[in-house]
Amino acid sequence: MKEKFGAKKTELKELPMIKDRVSFIYVEHAKINRADSAITVTDIRGVVRIPAAMVGVLILGPGTDISHRAVELIGDTGTSILWVGEAGVRHYAHGRALGHSTKLLEKQARLVTNRNSRLEVARKMYQMRFENEDVSRLTMQQLRGREGTRIRNIYRKYAREFNVDWKGRSYDVENYEGGSPVNQALSAGNVCLYGLVYSVLVALGLSPGLGFIHTGNDLSLVYDLADLYKAEITIPLAFEIASQAEEGADIGRITRHAVRDKFVEKKLMEKVVTDIKYLLDEEDDIEADLISLWDDKEDLVKYGINYSEV
Repeated sequence: MKEKFGAKKTELKELPMIKDRVSFIYVEHAKINRADSAITVTDIRGVVRIPAAMVGVLILGPGTDISHRAVELIGDTGTSILWVGEAGVRHYAHGRALGHSTKLLEKQARLVTNRNSRLEVARKMYQMRFENEDVSRLTMQQLRGREGTRIRNIYRKYAREFNVDWKGRSYDVENYEGGSPVNQALSAGNVCLYGLVYSVLVALGLSPGLGFIHTGNDLSLVYDLADLYKAEITIPLAFEIASQAEEGADIGRITRHAVRDKFVEKKLMEKVVTDIKYLLDEEDDIEADLISLWDDKEDLVKYGINYSEV
């Protein structure tokens, strides 16, 4: 009989709720392993132990080696993993997270595949940005135009407030360092925001690829939701950082630290969960682990029963 070592696998009901976790941890040029129920991060400065179940998303930058045992623990505890590029601004791959129930996924699929319900959810997303206006009768074309104007005005507002030279949003995925400081900060901050939103979506069992406004990309819903928070979080922070950064400063690192603090201050993970439930019109508590059998006469029947004996 093979002897088993280490801590037993954590049950889903024992795991911290996604809204209660640390938003993200970024690691680069380090080795990641496992020690009991924690992951260890080792670099030239020493070793740090991190309780895996308390992290929403682990973002792995260049020069990172991660062991199979660490990934096993991360998978068991429902922590998302993102592999990103230089300066943390290019998304290469991601790993599966906590969600095992398909209740919200099925509801998402029903809403997104019906033209009327999809339009209703999209309008709710835009209504959240235009709180004092009624957008319920606007077309998607009109909504996109209003949103474009809103974002341009927000960029100009913070450019004036922080006295930053602004020539427009520009991002070359192949040349991050070639961008202006404010564009570097916007890119780095938005990637962190995408990572946090992604970790919440998959923890709830939703498909990141089934968006209501964005479409055709495996992160469409991530972009839908992240756009709700940029004006409040990443855009003002990017202009503030650009106004204070010294020449040669590591804009990516400074931005990651700033947005992580802002995520905590704004309780963003909890807000994302609340907003998803509002957008999908879901009032029930979200179950982490649920399995049933489909039936053509009843809605659902119990799993784990031998029906030849019933």
